[in-house]
Amino acid sequence: MLFILSSPRLYFPNNSFSGIKCDSAKVPVFPQKTRERSYLIERGLEFSTGDAFFREESATGRDLGVLAASLHKRGNGRLRVLDALCGCGIRSLRYLAEAGADFVAANDGNESYGSTIVENLSRVSSEEEGRWVVTHLEANRVMTDYYLQKSLFDFIDVDSFGSDSSFLRSAISTLKFGGLLYVTSTDGFSSGGHRPHHSLAAYGAYVRPMPYSNEIGLRMLIGGVTREAAVLGYHITPLFSYYAFHGPVFRVLLRLNRGKIHDTRHYGYIGYCQQCGNSHEFSWDQLGQISCSCSVSKVSNSLVVSGPLWTGPLHDAAYLMDMLNLAKQWGWIGCDGKDNLEKLITVMMDESDPKLPFGYIKLDEMASRAKINSPSLKALMSAMHQKGYAASRSHIATNAIKTNCPMTECIKIAKELLQVSVT
Repeated sequence: MLFILSSPRLYFPNNSFSGIKCDSAKVPVFPQKTRERSYLIERGLEFSTGDAFFREESATGRDLGVLAASLHKRGNGRLRVLDALCGCGIRSLRYLAEAGADFVAANDGNESYGSTIVENLSRVSSEEEGRWVVTHLEANRVMTDYYLQKSLFDFIDVDSFGSDSSFLRSAISTLKFGGLLYVTSTDGFSSGGHRPHHSLAAYGAYVRPMPYSNEIGLRMLIGGVTREAAVLGYHITPLFSYYAFHGPVFRVLLRLNRGKIHDTRHYGYIGYCQQCGNSHEFSWDQLGQISCSCSVSKVSNSLVVSGPLWTGPLHDAAYLMDMLNLAKQWGWIGCDGKDNLEKLITVMMDESDPKLPFGYIKLDEMASRAKINSPSLKALMSAMHQKGYAASRSHIATNAIKTNCPMTECIKIAKELLQVSVT
């Protein structure tokens, strides 16, 4: 829950920000007259946004990051965090206060945010304690500096705007083996297939329009990290993938593993057939032979293909269970009377069923193809389970089902539920 307070309190650090040297002329100073500053509360922590861009709606993404960081601290006994684009510093504050980070490097290129970041972090510990440092460098520069100093991190949060993938290689290089990389994209145009040349330049994937474009956005982002990790001789494992409609925002948490995987497992092409509504995965050695079984010709004109993308699992169910248990332990479940976080993580775990392929079926699309009104999502899923298919809700689209049931069979089941003649 987020509360807004208003207070005339002002915080003035000394004439140097943590981690940087500057003369007094460069330190942002408020006018002598009293200035009102707004304060917010998130998960019981008071903070100021100052003039930094801030989204209240992104609190869930911050919750997930804090839970993951805390699990790493509990499992490894240490937690060094780099918040490469920290804005007002709310994520850095929460990594310190809630995840128990031993050290947080809070960086934002905008020096005018300095006093706000310092004020927020000082709520947990003083600058002299050495648990945090504030810098104002370009994100790649700060990560490269730490890499050159061999000062690596356990958890790196890169909350960037758009599809700026230029940070990925620097972040991977600055992460310890077994460490966690939490990255972001807000480029809904590319994931929707509206800027294929842009997605190709940013993530190495030529993306075309598909009904489950928001899942494609997550797979495009994971695929981009997969490619960058392979260049450096490593591989990654997705622990969770989160889509939020505001923005839109695509956030994925990945674990960095030592050693390069030499096969192309989980990194290939996704095809969607506009004629039958079914989706297919294609490996690299199938290029030039791509077709859909509903088409007589060897090359299906109705087939739309995107890639290369991540085609493997979006989540690790066991890891999500650990996150959910920790959230319950902290009293985050049920505290707002809505259990939104519990519902989200539970659906993510359901999506982790290994029987479920990529993509999802929108009930509106199914109803349009069948020329019927759609039965309820719950009834349709129950009928699919009875016929032996795997089916789950999607955290990405509320009126959609992730399933291994083909579109044609889905239509048949829906008609049976509605007692419509099946021809």
